[in-house]
Amino acid sequence: MNTNKFKQLFSQYKILALLVAIALIWAFFSWKTDGDFTTARNISNLMRQMSITGILACGMVFIIIAGEIDLSVGSLLGLLGGAAALLDVNQHASLAVTIGTVLAFGLAVGLFNGFLTAYAGIPSFIVGLGGMLAYRGVLLGATGGQTIAPVSDDLIVLGQGYLAPSFGTALGLVLFVLAGVLTWQQRRSLAQHQLPVRPLWFDGLRVLFLGAIVALFVHLFNSYEGIPYPVLLLLVLLGVFSYIATQTVFGRRIYAVGSNMEATRLSGVNVRAVKLWIFGLMGLMCALGGLINTARLAAGSPSAGTAGELDVIAACFIGGTSMRGGAGTVHGALIGALVMASLDNGMSMLDVDAYWQMIVKGLILTFAVWVDVATRTGRR
Repeated sequence: MNTNKFKQLFSQYKILALLVAIALIWAFFSWKTDGDFTTARNISNLMRQMSITGILACGMVFIIIAGEIDLSVGSLLGLLGGAAALLDVNQHASLAVTIGTVLAFGLAVGLFNGFLTAYAGIPSFIVGLGGMLAYRGVLLGATGGQTIAPVSDDLIVLGQGYLAPSFGTALGLVLFVLAGVLTWQQRRSLAQHQLPVRPLWFDGLRVLFLGAIVALFVHLFNSYEGIPYPVLLLLVLLGVFSYIATQTVFGRRIYAVGSNMEATRLSGVNVRAVKLWIFGLMGLMCALGGLINTARLAAGSPSAGTAGELDVIAACFIGGTSMRGGAGTVHGALIGALVMASLDNGMSMLDVDAYWQMIVKGLILTFAVWVDVATRTGRR
């Protein structure tokens, strides 16, 4: 009985536990770097770096919830980022043409991966593994193994631009009000359906806590140059993907497919179409990530995205997405991405050897999956 209560409490407050873990990680690195880790400039750079993993995690969380996996995202990000650089540098394409072409290419490749998995019957692990090799090979062939640079200033702004501080403050206020409205609507919906409603003071404290976090980040960003555009894009994606997951039929079907695919199919849901489109969304996220990465580096690198799929998958698992499918949240995956980015940034500042960084991240990933296994009951 005590074990079950612990599992229920941990599952309910898993995100809070992750936020506490991030606070401890930041406190440790701030102490070891004499405060340099938590300077406004470093936090801005950290969040900009984290945004690329976060963008990919938005798509990956749907794939894992549906019981699949995609190992090709790192190579596909590199390929699409390289395509953006080739269009911009060699073809002198306009920014609109570059973005549109890369997004269309990413969607097409994602749908191709989804077709191979859902309709051709090839396990997603094999499709991803083949894509990891093939897309990297195409990238090396297209670029000749050379860095494509320099990209235009218009493209660079996507990865290196900032939102003006006044607009950042206004955005923070909007997010705080939106959190309060959504919480109130959720309470009304639960009450109308005669479901248990949390105490008002609890939801009030939660909204205030969220407001304090938003205010802190806006203050840090404005203390440097403002909210980076990649972080702004990530906030938009968080809202869009959270809405899809919680407020749409398509989102509910994703969870249903991951929970029990056969029962979902027998209930009349087109399981193949669901899988096809979640891979299509993943391709779009790889395109956005590739564009931001090329813009941030001001160049298309043939090594871009190498092993990126590992950080993305780890972010999802750390954020509470179950490896067995059927459970997970977009905001949890983004918090997981922040954990990974914080570790990378902090250990790099401390000049920790690369092999130790790999060991630490590997242990954390293993621990996250063990926690999922240890705290899940009543599931296959």
